[in-house]
Amino acid sequence: MEATIALRLPRDAASVPVIRQLLDASLRALGVVSQIREDIQLMLSEACSNVIQHATPSDDYMVSTELSRDRCVIKVVDAGDGFDFSGPASPPPTSEHGRGLLIMRALADDIRFVSRKEKGSIVCLEKTLRFVKGAPGLSLLLSEELQLQQGVPEIVRDGPDVGNHLPAGDHADVK
Repeated sequence: MEATIALRLPRDAASVPVIRQLLDASLRALGVVSQIREDIQLMLSEACSNVIQHATPSDDYMVSTELSRDRCVIKVVDAGDGFDFSGPASPPPTSEHGRGLLIMRALADDIRFVSRKEKGSIVCLEKTLRFVKGAPGLSLLLSEELQLQQGVPEIVRDGPDVGNHLPAGDHADVK
């Protein structure tokens, strides 16, 4: 099984809790451990906040998430002017802003950036999922692996090879 959620959201701060809660509810229903869910929520918030603050002149942005096997892949796509992701490694110590990329890099298992000059940016975040014992996600997302007894992720007790799916009409390689 593969689960996909894709939303086109207004470039407004009120959109961030909507996508966060929707994705968290999906992950919770599958039995993903709370620490992984919290990491995913924070990464998603930072990526969406960057779009809201910096992706002019677009009115909306797209968030797509894919849950497949033991992976969560999040793509945040905007239609702004593009972005230079090779900026300063860290903000000045007294700065109140500029830590979003550092947070995303620290929490994601894999992160990729694509800047499309005058066509926007794509941030792709990947996180390995871990499940509580007996979680529905173990049988739904990992049914092939469980049958073969291969590649089962760590199971904790404290209660994807994914394609390049982008918004309709928007095609870019994010490998």
